[in-house]
Amino acid sequence: MKNHSLCTMLLLVVAIPSFADAQSKKAYANIEEALRSTSILTGKSGPRSLNWIDGGKQYSYIATNDSTKHEEIRSFDPGTGKDELVFDAQGLTFPDTNRQFEYQSFQWARDSKHILFQTNFRKIYRRSGISDYYVYSLDNKELKVAAKSARTAELSPDGSMVGYERGGNMFVYDFASKKETQLTNDATGEIFNGHYDWVYEEEFGQAQAWNWSPDDKHIAYWQFDESPVPEIQISNYEGLHNEWEKIPIPQVGDSNPRVRIGVLDVMTGKNIRLDPGENGDFYIPRVYWTSQPNILAMIVLNRAQNDLKLYFFNVTDGSRRLLMEEKNNTWVAIFNFYTNVNDMMFLPDKIREFFWVSDRSGYYQIYRYDYNGRLLNRVTQGNWDVIKVLRIDPDKKIIYYTSAEASPLEENIYSINFDGTKEKRLSKASGFHAFDLSPNCNYYIDTYSNVGQPRQVELWSTDGKMVKKLEDNASVGEFVQSHEYSPRVLFSFTTSDSVKLDCSMIKPIDFDSTKKYPVIMAIYGGPESHGVYNSFDASGWDQWLAQNGYIIVNVNNRGNANYGSAFMKVVYDNLGYWESRDFVETARYLTSLPYVDSTKMAIMGTSYGGYSTVFTMLTHPGIFKVGIANSPVTDWRLYDDIYTERYMGLLSQNDSGYIRSSCMTYADSLKGKLLVVHSMMDDNVHPINTMQLLTALENAGKDVDLRIFPPGAHGAVYSSVTYLLLLKTYDEYLNLYLRGNCGKSDLDQ
Repeated sequence: MKNHSLCTMLLLVVAIPSFADAQSKKAYANIEEALRSTSILTGKSGPRSLNWIDGGKQYSYIATNDSTKHEEIRSFDPGTGKDELVFDAQGLTFPDTNRQFEYQSFQWARDSKHILFQTNFRKIYRRSGISDYYVYSLDNKELKVAAKSARTAELSPDGSMVGYERGGNMFVYDFASKKETQLTNDATGEIFNGHYDWVYEEEFGQAQAWNWSPDDKHIAYWQFDESPVPEIQISNYEGLHNEWEKIPIPQVGDSNPRVRIGVLDVMTGKNIRLDPGENGDFYIPRVYWTSQPNILAMIVLNRAQNDLKLYFFNVTDGSRRLLMEEKNNTWVAIFNFYTNVNDMMFLPDKIREFFWVSDRSGYYQIYRYDYNGRLLNRVTQGNWDVIKVLRIDPDKKIIYYTSAEASPLEENIYSINFDGTKEKRLSKASGFHAFDLSPNCNYYIDTYSNVGQPRQVELWSTDGKMVKKLEDNASVGEFVQSHEYSPRVLFSFTTSDSVKLDCSMIKPIDFDSTKKYPVIMAIYGGPESHGVYNSFDASGWDQWLAQNGYIIVNVNNRGNANYGSAFMKVVYDNLGYWESRDFVETARYLTSLPYVDSTKMAIMGTSYGGYSTVFTMLTHPGIFKVGIANSPVTDWRLYDDIYTERYMGLLSQNDSGYIRSSCMTYADSLKGKLLVVHSMMDDNVHPINTMQLLTALENAGKDVDLRIFPPGAHGAVYSSVTYLLLLKTYDEYLNLYLRGNCGKSDLDQ
């Protein structure tokens, strides 16, 4: 018998007007109106395209001029309150043309006197594309061509040069001499420099595969040889003879690209190759310039990603030394896509020390080392996870970081001395926060919300004073006061094996505890991810479902981040098992509530959530009446190797685990209605996953529903029209098969 005596239900006090009087509030007329409300409920985000400049004394941002209605770049000084114009594109033309200058994004040089603009962007993968770049001087107001058709470009730290990758080779352009220098010339179709292949970009989280040295003298870059990598083929089936796009992507057990690091002397053109001396298959996911001149740090991971080594290289002669090695029984993390953590290793300026975020204690904590690889001290202490190191102040010897210390459902900012003393929480309000800390560590932008308060954006000083309220989004509260809205409710329960799970619930509009309602579990579930936060619900889709009488539930299942490694890493080498078990435990808990209709429960998700949906439907048949799976992995042997082997181990060492985690293994167990959605142009979860699932289900005599988007990408849709069509399809499917209503479809309108 499952024990629910430890169950707790928490509804935070709301700061916006009461939601009780729904009778007098405006309802959504249709799903389109509901979806449009997402931007209203989200509210304003504060200064757009914010960049700290002048060492952190000011920040720049994009604003729309009230008079001209044109966008301009402005700067704000938190110390003086001065706000002034920095750049206005009006009247400025592309060099040697009469065409009005326009741009997609921009970056500042470290001197804060030059701006590099990105224009004419043409997407390649999730994070990358081809662009034209122009540099603007604030001193002489001159716009110059920096690079054409480059994948990435970046100004040198002093602003005198721009480095860029084009066509698989590295270049540098000197503005004073007006000279372009090609630094590498060995690119072929399969060998390229300065940009990542598909799997490195996707699974190690970066787009630019090169870095300037702080002294402007060197560029460190990755070189890839894709010749050993198998290709996938995808098509949108357009035209009389459809074309196939071929992309080299290694699946589990496949050969990886051969990767090495080179360092270029931008003045002499000398190219030094850095050899870590490793045998077998390994990854180089990160390199960092150190505070010591001519010394580059390199992280090397074995293929199983459970053995990390940190090397220091002298870039003048290629010599190396090993500083640190960390092994783990599961995996060693070097970043986390889901919690927006780009690095776990930090090498601040001015001091010869580095900091490493490790879960060796069972929780992610900060460790301090010197340049001899000697552990100086553990900085943070506690049974909670450090989430992200924001900045390190080498002068005051203070680290600024975020953690789950207050709650796994929140992210707050803290400061602590290098020696682990004087830990201090800086953020005041409860909720889920995102921070942008100035380079001088004097100020930060705090963007946060909680279940009862919409997004707030504030400028704070690190000495504890709020400098300026940038957005209070009072209009969101006004909208909620006049429209039907159901707030997110946080609750938790204890599973049958005594594990506490945090959950969220959105109840139907006009909720009546004496009635019974259908439940939709909208989940993701993947390792290192996180689904439930103490944050404001701004989803018009959620509110549409609530208006139509559904309860919407999510859960932080085992495998999720911010609960310690025992909770997160229990899923290792056995994906699907613990996640699906926790979804079922949540469903069974919900059936104990008097207002839940246990005969009408659905589960739905996209990507890993699609996998979770299918796997749960097949391994726990009969729990969920309806499942909706968008872009699902169905067999981990069909997914890319870096992601999968990180969490499942090597195929040669865990063949039985891969079979256990495959949806096809359980195809004959399907009960209930299942809708599968996929794009034929999905380069992330390849369509082969859905096709092999369909074959397995057909061979077992099981019927499913299918929605194919021939164009599109991961997540299936490719336009606002197809996004609306997808959600109408979901809505109709739930209405027909979960609630059992057979009335006129919204798709017919």
